Amino acid sequence: MYSQIDSNKRKTILLIAIFIAIITAIGYFLGYYMNYGSGMVILAVGISLVMTLVSYYSGDKIALASTGAKAIAKEDNPYVYRMVENLCITAGTPIPKVYIIDSQALNAFATGRDPEHSSIALTTGIINALENEELEGVIAHELSHIKNYDIRVMMIVVVLVGAISIISDMFFRARILGGKRDSDNRGGGQLGTIIMIVGIVLLILSPIIAELIKLAISRKREYLADASGALLTRYPEGLAKALEKISQSNTPLEHASSATAHLFISNPFKSKSFSSLFSTHPPIEDRINKLRGMT
Repeated sequence: MYSQIDSNKRKTILLIAIFIAIITAIGYFLGYYMNYGSGMVILAVGISLVMTLVSYYSGDKIALASTGAKAIAKEDNPYVYRMVENLCITAGTPIPKVYIIDSQALNAFATGRDPEHSSIALTTGIINALENEELEGVIAHELSHIKNYDIRVMMIVVVLVGAISIISDMFFRARILGGKRDSDNRGGGQLGTIIMIVGIVLLILSPIIAELIKLAISRKREYLADASGALLTRYPEGLAKALEKISQSNTPLEHASSATAHLFISNPFKSKSFSSLFSTHPPIEDRINKLRGMT
């Protein structure tokens, strides 16, 4: 379990480092070879940061409202509430607000910028379908997202993705509206031409690359939450069995949206038409195998 957790943390750090390297390369190219200076990069990061901070502080309310989740107290559903409460005591974290989504879909998600401002939502379908140890595994997975500050990690990622997209868009708009910038005195000769071509190709492809890295980080955080949740319950088989039942259910979540899909324990659309490369979630079969390989 510990080696799985360490591996997923290292891979997440590596992917974020690649993000930063791409932005640095774009900034160097725009500043040195295209004579745009660093202003474009700073402006893009600033715009992306402001937009993401708004989402960061209000995104949990939007996610909960969009799924039709209703807050419950202990007396409304003692079984679920006490299970969340007991796992929080074990994990040493504050008890999040507990929500129920009236849906036959088997799904759950957690949201919130930190453990003190967090919520966990479960569908009625998943509560009714899973055995005690299985539901405990799902809740432990979601609490691990909160404890691991995954919303905060994804905020950093979204800022970087947004910055790259804005830089790329601003560059091409400037080229169209402002004409060709004087870059002949930069780099010089054949090497300068090669760097120019590579830089422009990078700007064209960078939004696609950024989105793929974002999805890869999202998948690594799912693996990390699986491993952390198994460590919390000390029973990986509980979550493995829960994921098997979830994968066998073909009921999509009625109010799912692409903006909140990455929050759920499994793809709320239940669509298998997209390549795993473009999925916010790793294959459930792979997650089950990793859980059953933990000792």
